[in-house]
Amino acid sequence: MRAALSLAPITLLQLTFLTALHGAKWTYNGMNGQDHWYEHYPYCGGAFQSPIDINSDLLKFDPTLRPIEVHNYNLSPSEQLTLGNNGHSVQLSLPSKMYISGLPHHYIAAQLHFHWGSANKPGAEHTLDGEQAVAELHVVHYNADMYYSLSKAVDKSDGLAVLGVLIEIGEFNPAFEHILKFLNNIKYRDQKVQIPGFNIRALLPSRLDEYYRYDGSLTTPPCYPSVLWTLFRSPVTISRKQYLSLATTLYATEVQEFSAVPLVDNFRKPQPADDRVVLASFKSGRGLLGIPTVTSPQTRKQIVQQLLVGDLADLADERLYQLLPGGKENLHTGKKKNVRNKSKHLTYNKTTLKKNQANNSLAKSGLATGALCYVSIEQKVHHQLMQSHAEAQLIQSLRDAVFPELNLRSYMDCKSDLALPTIRHILQARPPTDEMLELDRSLTRALTKQRKSPTAVKPVVPERKNGGLSPNFVPKKPHSRGYPHPWLLPMEWED
Repeated sequence: MRAALSLAPITLLQLTFLTALHGAKWTYNGMNGQDHWYEHYPYCGGAFQSPIDINSDLLKFDPTLRPIEVHNYNLSPSEQLTLGNNGHSVQLSLPSKMYISGLPHHYIAAQLHFHWGSANKPGAEHTLDGEQAVAELHVVHYNADMYYSLSKAVDKSDGLAVLGVLIEIGEFNPAFEHILKFLNNIKYRDQKVQIPGFNIRALLPSRLDEYYRYDGSLTTPPCYPSVLWTLFRSPVTISRKQYLSLATTLYATEVQEFSAVPLVDNFRKPQPADDRVVLASFKSGRGLLGIPTVTSPQTRKQIVQQLLVGDLADLADERLYQLLPGGKENLHTGKKKNVRNKSKHLTYNKTTLKKNQANNSLAKSGLATGALCYVSIEQKVHHQLMQSHAEAQLIQSLRDAVFPELNLRSYMDCKSDLALPTIRHILQARPPTDEMLELDRSLTRALTKQRKSPTAVKPVVPERKNGGLSPNFVPKKPHSRGYPHPWLLPMEWED
């Protein structure tokens, strides 16, 4: 089987491969630091980036999340693993016989690495309610059902799955000593050492059934949004001495360089949520009252089908607006007086569609089908911008091209709310009708307000140079005030 091929050369060259793709060097601080990554790696300024702050008040309990199961993680001491300093982290190559289950695909292990702060500063990447652990372990896997190597999977939207483990100061941890005791052999960049295998499972928390789940990205350039993140709820501990060994031993420079730069603070700051929600596999905690808070995939599919081919008035009449952007904050508003009564069942194009037609509507639209290849998208968008001499718009153009697809995919998997630009993107697949134009007008107003916020996403629908809508999206009569979603009012017209 192709996926069973040895991945050691691939994992050792992973960061070299990613850097060569754009021909640029990067650091965490300074002129090439994370505040400037987007200048050479445009996805770093794009959508669905990681890490994020996991706010417990915004978690959604999902009872369908299965415990993570690790396989062949207990390695024999006779197996030799390559431990290396790549100038950004300490990285351990993992054999391809290691894999995890409990996820949508078969994911094979490739490597693990760490992020940390400095002697007196924490450096985990993900934060919990703004609190930062001292360090974080990432175990990287790739989708072997679809791709035969890490390098083929890294830039695909369904390519990677990463297990994240927060590390705190506490008791001495013998499992971590299998790695830490060799750090003096890889003090400088590009140094490597062979170490005996050990039980990788011992690096993880005891409970693998309690975790946070969301769609995100690589936390290092080129920041492809290709990662299905699993961050375990419980941290592991290492002693203060063990942490200082990790945080003070290594250098980001090669041995022959005149000025040695300590390898510290190799963590990325939290990124915007981008309408994503974080699913939790457990019930306790703020915001998790033991009640499933995730709308079913079937209901979400109905909503998208309604946007694609249905009677748009039904979105309001059937109270589906509760599941669209804005949540359930203001549900005490009634319908307008002259709105016609609707059936309790969803209607599609004034009549009920056949079941197979409804099920195929999403696929026929071309939305959220197949994996996205980020290298190809970047090349295509960059080529288009070069022709119009608008290369400076690459980051925003990539975001406009990628965000609706990522948001829709994540929404269908119950890991995001449906964003306003995505709704507009879906409506573009419909022929223009009074209902669609009316809804688009409301979306225009909502997006105009949303653009004023620093995390706003630019809409995909074409606009004129003077800022007005294109002729296909001419607004109609104004809406009344007081509705919980001003962009989705009950429709006033008759069939």
